[in-house]
Amino acid sequence: MSYESKLPDAQGRYAYSAEEDAVWGELFARQMDALQGHVAPEYLAGVRALGLTADKVPQIADVDAALARISGAGVEGVPAIIPPSQFFALLAQRKFPVATFLRRREHMDYIEEPDIFHEVFGHCPPLTDPAYCDFVERFGKTALALGKGYSWRMFRLFWFTVEFGMMRSEGGLRAFGAGIVSSPSELAHAVSGRAEMLDFDLMEVFRTPYRIDIVQPCYFVIESFDQLVAALDADVGAMIDEAKRLGDLPARFDAAA
Repeated sequence: MSYESKLPDAQGRYAYSAEEDAVWGELFARQMDALQGHVAPEYLAGVRALGLTADKVPQIADVDAALARISGAGVEGVPAIIPPSQFFALLAQRKFPVATFLRRREHMDYIEEPDIFHEVFGHCPPLTDPAYCDFVERFGKTALALGKGYSWRMFRLFWFTVEFGMMRSEGGLRAFGAGIVSSPSELAHAVSGRAEMLDFDLMEVFRTPYRIDIVQPCYFVIESFDQLVAALDADVGAMIDEAKRLGDLPARFDAAA
């Protein structure tokens, strides 16, 4: 889509145009309105704690400083796609990689690569929660320790939690995954009643294939972020070995063309 990552100035600030600020504002206002009654309370608390608003594209340095103060987490500006080893290493340091470009108006509803709206609006609010940060950190450390041969199934765990996780709350099922909260079509699908909701089970996650170019046919539902932290107490390497031996569960989607 011919996007290029922005580079920071000497003070670590990124230059965004008035049009980019307007696009951010429209995306922010639209999603915040759509999320009411459908998103985890922890997410909304994170939006407030970070001071995110529709006024302008937030600066990565400001988000990083706020997270460091709130939960000891942080963010780091990166090109949209980075190697898995770098990705895992940042997570292991309690840092989340953030793409620096913003989608153009013609791609308001969908963009193939993650942009700063997906990264900051989607991923950063949960990082204000200490248990969620513990999970992200332990995920990164576990993936680094296991190495390349285990990366694909570790990415499945990331996909079905950090990107497309759902949570039970007093008000019912609520979204917390960045791919749901930042996407109009994914959110509408997740709350439509047409998607399959599965109780979170680590082995089932490791055996469940996914596609990145469709709305998800199923979501895994957790009880709390503490449940995610506790899941990594398991011998993850041994579980992935067993998942490989058992093979993937039947796909809930058609094969990609």
